[in-house]
Amino acid sequence: MIFDKRSPVYEQIIEMHKQKIVSGDFQPGQEIPSRRELATQLKVNPNTVQRAYKEMEGLGLIYTDGNSLSKITDSQSRIQTLRQETLEDALMAFIETVRTIGLEDEAILNLIKTRLKEVDPND
Repeated sequence: MIFDKRSPVYEQIIEMHKQKIVSGDFQPGQEIPSRRELATQLKVNPNTVQRAYKEMEGLGLIYTDGNSLSKITDSQSRIQTLRQETLEDALMAFIETVRTIGLEDEAILNLIKTRLKEVDPND
């Protein structure tokens, strides 16, 4: 993983995990690497990974039982909420970008419809 210097590494680790949860790369209840193991893989300080894991626990994305490995949440509602948040964030970023270009709502919608047809011509 290549880190962006504009945001804290622990936040980028959280985002990486969110993307893996949303995409299905991480399954509900799946064990994730230990803090030390992930720190070694990413070549970061173990305290950075510890902070990311603590934040993810606070967000309900992972849980840890005692001294065992942390696991992805089993909560389907939490995963669904995360998917919705991810979609809304991506949509807002898109809208903000096209607004700076000066596109009107109708032009934006037409562009989206055109691209959707290119992706799935059966619609």
